[in-house]
Amino acid sequence: MERTAIRRRLMWQVATVTDVRRETETARTIVLDVPDWPGHLAGQHLDVRLTAEDGYRASRSYSIASAWPGSDSGSTIELTVERLPDGEVSPYLVDVLKAGDPLEIRGPVGGWFVWKPEQEGPVQLIGGGSGVVPLRAMLRAHAAAGSTTPMRLLYSVRRPDAVIYVSDLKELAGSDDVDVRLVYTREAPAGEPRVGRIDAETIAQHAFKPADGATTYVCGPTPFVEAVADLLVAAGHDPAQVRTERFG
Repeated sequence: MERTAIRRRLMWQVATVTDVRRETETARTIVLDVPDWPGHLAGQHLDVRLTAEDGYRASRSYSIASAWPGSDSGSTIELTVERLPDGEVSPYLVDVLKAGDPLEIRGPVGGWFVWKPEQEGPVQLIGGGSGVVPLRAMLRAHAAAGSTTPMRLLYSVRRPDAVIYVSDLKELAGSDDVDVRLVYTREAPAGEPRVGRIDAETIAQHAFKPADGATTYVCGPTPFVEAVADLLVAAGHDPAQVRTERFG
């Protein structure tokens, strides 16, 4: 007998902030305790809603930065938020929110841009700026599962001080199955021979080859994602194996 999938209705619930960690000058990782959190897949996101004293509400979607389960209690998740100068929600989350504060959330959301440990074949991750957040969740899920699936991260940032998860990426790159490469678009650290955007040469040198059959996840601002997806297809990668998530 065929089964009909029943989609869980997403409801707003109140989480409690347990910690706020500085990642860069404009980015913070927010640790939340969420009672009865149903669990999530690496790559999913959730909605955050703020309500002003006059009743005005603003909501935005943010990628979940942590793998699942996030703690022994099974109720801890992490978000990483980058402040946008003209944002309605991100300035509050980055500059005002503190441990002990309540935060209204709804999720998890999304089923296409996700990685599961049981997936076969190598995995290529390509992120621009804060687009690294869901990719970090995939790297964390990979480590938590003890997966030996080859996984590569190609991470584009403007400057060294804009790198999110500096220590985390160094730790994850210590695995034999994980490779992390940074591309600096405006200013590189001493000894870095190249400054510039991800281009065809970068893809050829640091991404899996088309024959490897990798599933590729690309996340970042819309122009970045579109440019990288075009480069991958032009290099011979199967468009059906390229999954994208964009913002802005």
